[in-house]
Amino acid sequence: MNTERSKKYLNPYVGGVFLGLVLVAAFFFSGRGLGASGAIKSVTMAGVETIAPGYTEDALYYQESKEARKGGPLNNWLVIQMMGVVVGGFLSGALAGRLKLKVEHSPKITSKTRIIFAVIGGILFGFGSQLGRGCTSGSALTGMAVMSVGGFITMAFIFGTAFALAYFFRKLWI
Repeated sequence: MNTERSKKYLNPYVGGVFLGLVLVAAFFFSGRGLGASGAIKSVTMAGVETIAPGYTEDALYYQESKEARKGGPLNNWLVIQMMGVVVGGFLSGALAGRLKLKVEHSPKITSKTRIIFAVIGGILFGFGSQLGRGCTSGSALTGMAVMSVGGFITMAFIFGTAFALAYFFRKLWI
């Protein structure tokens, strides 16, 4: 094992414990669990309302959720949480000396191909999170924390689908 690399990354089991503690703290302080897709939705909806207010006045979807978004996207604690994830990731990379602008990919493909597949994957994940009424954090992690059968089913399908499709997409990473 490369000892230099192992010094730069947190042990995944320790990271899992920390994630669990953050989830417990979220329940304690806010009364609800974690989630990222709600933050993205809040910011996106605020952007659409700013750019095309006429569209949002006629769209039932925007009207139904307008009350929950009073005060703008920064009034939603999930947006603040996601900003903390970005800042925390940046600080972690900077403190560990890993802060570099690069695209990590297999030597078998180009950076452009990696970026294209990452964007496609992100779009599909975002679409799936809306169909599933939440992202991995909200539906699976938080759902499992409250012993929701749906949370366990969601996590099983997330890992099952990843395992089933890994064969077809492995050349993008290895």
